[in-house]
Amino acid sequence: MSVQMKRLSWMIITIGFMTVSFNSRVEAQEMLTPIFNGEDLSGWVVPQDNIWYKAQDGMLKIKSGPDQTGSILWTEKSYSNFILECEFKMGEGTVDSGVFIRADHEQIQIGISGSLKRDMTASPYIAGKGYPVEAAGVKELLDEDGWNDMTIVAKGAHYSVWLNGAFVMTYKSDTAVERGPVGIQLHSNRDMDIDFRNIHIASLR
Repeated sequence: MSVQMKRLSWMIITIGFMTVSFNSRVEAQEMLTPIFNGEDLSGWVVPQDNIWYKAQDGMLKIKSGPDQTGSILWTEKSYSNFILECEFKMGEGTVDSGVFIRADHEQIQIGISGSLKRDMTASPYIAGKGYPVEAAGVKELLDEDGWNDMTIVAKGAHYSVWLNGAFVMTYKSDTAVERGPVGIQLHSNRDMDIDFRNIHIASLR
């Protein structure tokens, strides 16, 4: 069974106000489509003079430059309600990354928080508010040396996250935007690298 099918097999998601149900593994697999092809950065808005992002061996490899400038790799396409699945692997240095949800002021953190100085993976970071909630059980779930899979559900202002198959967080934002691209962050003032692979997304009603 593929990694994607393993993740999808448990994906009958109930989040208080809404239920996202996939009737079968096949239907769920058909909904999710790759937004990273593993070969190049097609479908992404590549920053000018890009030195941070490259496709290699099926992975999106992200590494800080010598001046440690921050950057965001945005999808060309915009999304409203969606499910995003990806795998990530921490690299060297102080890893501080994340997935931006429709805008650059709301993200799901991956790695060490610059403000809290500890790992806040799978927690939402909201500009002006910091981390309003903290993902549960991440210390036990996170593989610091290997690959981790994360699922993000964004339904309106509600964000929910699963890490390595376990539900860890839900949050309702009062500053969410209705539609926008998805971004992957490289934080400034960090000497770090992180890899992503198997990045898939499905739009929801």
